[in-house]
Amino acid sequence: MTKRLLQPAPTLYPVPAALISVAGEPRPNLITLAWVGVVCSDPPVLSIGVRPTRYSHGLIEAAGDFAVNLPTAAMARAVDLCGNLSGRDEDKFARAGLTAYPATRISSPLVAECPVNVECRLRQAIPLGSHTLFLGEVVAVHAEESVLGANGRPDSAKLEALAYIAGQYWRQGQPLGGSGFSLKD
Repeated sequence: MTKRLLQPAPTLYPVPAALISVAGEPRPNLITLAWVGVVCSDPPVLSIGVRPTRYSHGLIEAAGDFAVNLPTAAMARAVDLCGNLSGRDEDKFARAGLTAYPATRISSPLVAECPVNVECRLRQAIPLGSHTLFLGEVVAVHAEESVLGANGRPDSAKLEALAYIAGQYWRQGQPLGGSGFSLKD
């Protein structure tokens, strides 16, 4: 096996292509992020990495909360648009044809068209260099009935989740097995 040594880079794939919504004046804003992850289960905490130069960075600090909205593959055009425009200049909700939907426990709105929305209250902001790591405690999760499985949790096969790999958007693939499937042989 031959491997080439590459320059250090944040190489991890796939990552979710998520729409982060945040309250703001004169209007709420959206930012597309692929640097989104789970960092704790009890209490549930998600992380997002945002450049300090991005408009949403200051809005998240001011609001003290944000929502992680998980789009479908069919929403790729809107997701890409929101990642390539600045909310300083225009209303991304309007431009992308998306609907701001009231959250239940935070000030930031949800994206109505996303089948799963996660409300997060800001716990900590950690400057790391080019990005600030925002840690948000999950205070509410909303999911459309149509994407729930028999266990009442989001079903990957029904989500048609949007992933981001090396600068390209991808539709989620086929399941290979559930946790522990290797022990059933």
